[in-house]
Amino acid sequence: MWNQFQTDQYEGMIAETTTLKGYNGDLINAYYSRPIGDGPFGGIVLVHHMPGWDEFYREFARRFTNHGYIVVCPNLYQRFGHGTPEDMAAKVRGEGGVPDASVVGDCEAAMQYIKALPISNGKVGIIGTCSGGRHAFLSACRVKGFDAIVECWGGAVVMQPDQLTPARPVAPIDYTKDLSCPMLGIFGNEDQGPSPEQVNQHEEELKKHGKNYEFHRYDGAGHGFIYYDRANYRQQQAMDAWGEIFDFFSKHLQGAGARVPAGATA
Repeated sequence: MWNQFQTDQYEGMIAETTTLKGYNGDLINAYYSRPIGDGPFGGIVLVHHMPGWDEFYREFARRFTNHGYIVVCPNLYQRFGHGTPEDMAAKVRGEGGVPDASVVGDCEAAMQYIKALPISNGKVGIIGTCSGGRHAFLSACRVKGFDAIVECWGGAVVMQPDQLTPARPVAPIDYTKDLSCPMLGIFGNEDQGPSPEQVNQHEEELKKHGKNYEFHRYDGAGHGFIYYDRANYRQQQAMDAWGEIFDFFSKHLQGAGARVPAGATA
């Protein structure tokens, strides 16, 4: 069970901004956190949501690192300039969104960054919420090398033809056949983006192609129900979802869910 640990164990982490070579060779910023110790540790690529490369995602990263993971969260909006997360998210929306190809390239670069670290155990998962959930699923379909993917209420995984744009030319659901790792889906039954009907379509496509997946759908919860800073936060459902996420990553990232004292090996 997550949120349970030995009170006499050592904990420590390093969390900082770093740079990596992303899509098309562009140098971009990323938030990087890792446990103190030699590892080896499992890794997670954290894909931020439409509100931007914000404080919530930094906290998200440190929570995973506190449970023994190396985390890299790339700034997917850097090519649009710099400013507050809110300002940059508004600019990205105003310019039609970040191109899917750019996001996939940046997520692949973050995965390779983790795998190249001497403290990595070679296993890397990917997770995102809302647009980040969509991007996480898209990246796990388009890139080989991820070992697990968690999609949290990914909006616009299912798209109508008139929703396609030059930046988003293919609906992620159409790449389902290429998914090459186990998947966990987290959804609220009161959400409309994705709606329960779209989640059904998503699941049917996974079944059609024989994918290894599990979906958890929560009654009484809508979009973004783990965001504790918003009115749509649902404590009971959020805590259960966190447990499912940690269990899933622990299973597929070789037991990296347990925190490792400095100098010890996982």
